[in-house]
Amino acid sequence: MKTLFRLPFLMTLLMGVIFAVHSASAQETLTKVDPQIFPKPEKGYKMMVIDVPYSDRDQDKRIEFSVGKMMEVDGCNHFGLNGETTQLDLQGWGYTYYVFKTDGQVIGTQMGCPDAAKRNLFVSAQPTAVRYNGKMPIIIYIPEEYDVQFKIFSATEGTYRAMEYSPSKK
Repeated sequence: MKTLFRLPFLMTLLMGVIFAVHSASAQETLTKVDPQIFPKPEKGYKMMVIDVPYSDRDQDKRIEFSVGKMMEVDGCNHFGLNGETTQLDLQGWGYTYYVFKTDGQVIGTQMGCPDAAKRNLFVSAQPTAVRYNGKMPIIIYIPEEYDVQFKIFSATEGTYRAMEYSPSKK
């Protein structure tokens, strides 16, 4: 009777092992690129890394990053940081990285607003839009006193067609 009791238990155990092995081999193994392969930052700069999770919809997403810093500004004007982001290639690897350079000048509108309370605002340069890739970090070198903020944009599944415009002839 002991043998009959063990047989269902062994069959269940064997089926569990087979299922576990099959499930493990069906999952994709994802190895991300190590940021240590990129150059060390120049003096006065730091390396920032945007690392996003992989998804099967990476191709439908974009990342927009901005370099700037928190500043106290007036309550009504719009501000921006003078600066430029340059895209470079990591020689021998085929990967891309970015370098942001600025003279630190902040530009702004000149509306008078004496009653508007001061506010803290992330004053940034023109944003840079890049492809979303969960397998690859986005590397950005920026001056030490600045920071990077980013947004992730997702497209809908639908594809749309523009309407043709024909001006009426009179």
